[in-house]
Amino acid sequence: MNDINFFLEAVKSVEPDRVETLLKLHPELVHGKDQRGFTPLIFATYFDKKEVVEILLKYQADVDGTDAAGNTALIGAAFKGNTDIATLLIENGAHINAKNAQGVTPLIFATMYNQVNMVALLLKYEADTTIKDVDGNTAFDYANEKGFKEILELLA
Repeated sequence: MNDINFFLEAVKSVEPDRVETLLKLHPELVHGKDQRGFTPLIFATYFDKKEVVEILLKYQADVDGTDAAGNTALIGAAFKGNTDIATLLIENGAHINAKNAQGVTPLIFATMYNQVNMVALLLKYEADTTIKDVDGNTAFDYANEKGFKEILELLA
């Protein structure tokens, strides 16, 4: 079996037992990618499926695997604001300052989407506040531009 789309539907449907059964039979699926470059781990992150993220990590999913735009699972968790999944990813070795193709880090995405709790979490794990995206903006620049006062206080 190598139908990654079938597997991603199982990931999305929040049937952790089904995901684990499929991985026991076809462990290579944990490393698959769909036509957009989504790995099962990124997919599970985007759909806020913490139990599935745990299973995928148990089966050695690449915690820093990227989609076609260079986004990692942690970047996905950051813009969605899911601190539980972000913590799980970080504790399993996710690169806190990973950049996508636009140079956007988890901290920049969390800031852009006004995810205050996520910004606090990333700073706790020592995210680099000086990184600039391809437009030359830091997280502080985005918070300042959008008037996100709570985030500005965290970044100051």
